Amino acid sequence: MVTRLHTKKVESNKCDDAVKPFKNYEEYLDSKVTPIELCFLRSKESARKLVEHGHKGTVLSRQEFQQRKAAASASATGSRRNRTRTIASSGYDICDDFLKALAEREEANRAGKMTSLIFIRDANALGQEVSGYIDYAHKLQTHDFAPYFSGRKKLLPGPLDLCYYNWSTQVSASTCSVNYEILYQHTGGLLFKRKMDGDILNVDPQCHPGQNAKRNVVQSAVYAHVVILDHHITSS
Repeated sequence: MVTRLHTKKVESNKCDDAVKPFKNYEEYLDSKVTPIELCFLRSKESARKLVEHGHKGTVLSRQEFQQRKAAASASATGSRRNRTRTIASSGYDICDDFLKALAEREEANRAGKMTSLIFIRDANALGQEVSGYIDYAHKLQTHDFAPYFSGRKKLLPGPLDLCYYNWSTQVSASTCSVNYEILYQHTGGLLFKRKMDGDILNVDPQCHPGQNAKRNVVQSAVYAHVVILDHHITSS
């Protein structure tokens, strides 16, 4: 029984490999037509029909070909999703408390169980003081975090993050993310609105951060000042 199942799986993989190089069924049929047959029949369409009807041996029908192409496409999509969900912090001996805190939240942010807002104030490569807010869940989707967890690279806010300010050049920028909308017109200062549920996140340290939210001031030996605001997703 085991041998039979193994054989069937191998045969299936061979068939999948056979259809992957071709964009459509016509290209698949053309690959089985020889130059002599094409010269004799004087018609590519006639040669395709000859192959399709099995005169050259066993070939996939149009329906079988399309099914295998769809299965191969679904498999590739699943592989991409698995790569996206790979935990970047795994395998590293992380010493800094801030990076440890990010590692502890990585899986939940990738899985959509929480969205963490990161405030960082530190010096950039030019020695200029910069600060800003980063949407951690969004950043995980668009950046490779392995260099940050390994210590090869420093995580700093930039002009494409939620908020950015360079204290030396006085350049500022703000960009709404996948998860958060920025609200300026409020007497209480800067607010962030979660697009998914409309919850308001207040970053003022003198105020409560908001519903289902928690503020965490984290000590770091690498970064001058960091704060993590976690917004936990509640199931409806």
